[in-house]
Amino acid sequence: MPSDPFRLQVMKAVTERLKTITPANGYMHDLSDFTDQAGRTVTRVSRGRLNFGASDDVPFLAVLEDPRAIDPNNAKDENPVAANKLRLLIQGFVEDDKDHPLDPAYHLSADAISALVKGKADRFNILDMGGKVSALSIGQPVHRPGADEVSTNAYFIFGVTLTLIENLECPRGNERH
Repeated sequence: MPSDPFRLQVMKAVTERLKTITPANGYMHDLSDFTDQAGRTVTRVSRGRLNFGASDDVPFLAVLEDPRAIDPNNAKDENPVAANKLRLLIQGFVEDDKDHPLDPAYHLSADAISALVKGKADRFNILDMGGKVSALSIGQPVHRPGADEVSTNAYFIFGVTLTLIENLECPRGNERH
């Protein structure tokens, strides 16, 4: 079976980093996978998922690529290795607080930001990607009450920009570069 494309490997690393948000790791929330009453594994951190409904337990996070235009890759003709930006959006949904609906969203966004910052503690091995991610920056979170076109629950969204060191001739990331 072929290996995952490099960018999918990065998305999985971000997802796994966010799943470390558990009370046992010092966080307020538990975003680890769990088993539902039917014996199915349910994830609280999803990649590429846009639609959520009332049947989804909160809190949960969505990891998406930012759809805004990105600069073209900067590989040179003679060298296919490039440092390119991958912009992600982290969106979190929470149970509303009756009196202060956004308070839980602030708490969850703080957990998510903290977990991602810990993923860059070793600046030479960001997200445990062996040096293939050379930078991780986190944008300002925006917190919104529910009952809008996005969600019936309070939520937040913030951007994450990763600098990827990737070999464009080998998008699966199998070869060293």
